[in-house]
Amino acid sequence: MSHSADSELILTPLHALHLELGARMVPFAGYAMPVQYPKGILAEHLHTRQSAGLFDISHMGQVALRGDDAAAALETLVPMDIQGLPEGKQRYALFTNEQGGVLDDLMVIPRQRADGAGQELFLIVNAACKVQDVALLQTLSDRCEVVPMPEQALLALQGPQAVQTFARLVPEAADLVFMTGRWMDVPVEGGAIRIFATRSGYTGEDGLEISVSAADAQRLARLLLSLPEVEPIGLGARDTLRLEAGLCLYGHDIDTSTTPVEAGLTWAIQKVRRHGGARAGGFPGAEVILAQIDQPNLAPRRRIGLIGLDRTPVREGTELLAADGRLAGRVSSGSFAPSAGGPVAMAYVAAEFAVPAGTLYAQVRGRAVPMQLQPMPFVPHRYWRG
Repeated sequence: MSHSADSELILTPLHALHLELGARMVPFAGYAMPVQYPKGILAEHLHTRQSAGLFDISHMGQVALRGDDAAAALETLVPMDIQGLPEGKQRYALFTNEQGGVLDDLMVIPRQRADGAGQELFLIVNAACKVQDVALLQTLSDRCEVVPMPEQALLALQGPQAVQTFARLVPEAADLVFMTGRWMDVPVEGGAIRIFATRSGYTGEDGLEISVSAADAQRLARLLLSLPEVEPIGLGARDTLRLEAGLCLYGHDIDTSTTPVEAGLTWAIQKVRRHGGARAGGFPGAEVILAQIDQPNLAPRRRIGLIGLDRTPVREGTELLAADGRLAGRVSSGSFAPSAGGPVAMAYVAAEFAVPAGTLYAQVRGRAVPMQLQPMPFVPHRYWRG
């Protein structure tokens, strides 16, 4: 990673490649990132749904926790079962605060260290939160070693043809199932590129997330882009893809003011960490979160999905009113959804308005735009579970 001289934005290892490919660059979480390439967001979105798209996600944070106590230590910060995770199995997790709010969401997977010297927990955290996340993890430094990995880049290859395409280069990639990972070698002229790949992603499609050294990132990206199925995809399509998939974006659909229960993320909290479980509680905000799990009526709001009944896009921050004019809530993410065929949104509404198939009215430039509550995802997930 490097800084650009004029703007102080951090450049990913693929920055020169993005410019070569004609990307329109924008500031995002302190980085210069490609929002779209010449074909545009719509074409990129549809290509990912139909074939395979390559995303630069090197702005995300990568961190390893090392030591025999690492899993137990991490459980003091997250309400997930980390100690029960077998090597090579990935889990979605949340850092919580004492009020039960969400500090960030992250991915965790136990794996062998690259140098073969035992096991580590490999974490991927959000770009905008990674400085605070690493500082939070450093509070565990008396129990485990905390190793940020800024020398690593991160690529995502997503879409129904992503894994079979990658498997032409690395056949064992096809052996992975959803939310598992392993070390692999990608053959290149004169040797191999060492990667760690998980079968996961942020689009609702099958695919891989690939951690690779910054020094090898551009060579790997060029190799992937040489495959006929693969095209480069920017942040614009990444956002519409994840929205259609009903996946939360930190700082928009989850933040310190939302609890996991309000966000509809209770599924991510395993029974062993809930009341009656062997390791119940012991994480920040446990009293609030576990009470809401036991009595959902204690959670005052709900994250819901909405689909527009006309063609008007409804954006983040838009107020939602009930038919009688009462304020029901606000949109947290909204866009036209190319694969769903119309405008969709996620929103937080007071629990009384979270009625299946109910109608709420988005206030767009003085006009009431009707939207119907719809279960998420808006487009079915196509994860490969074997």
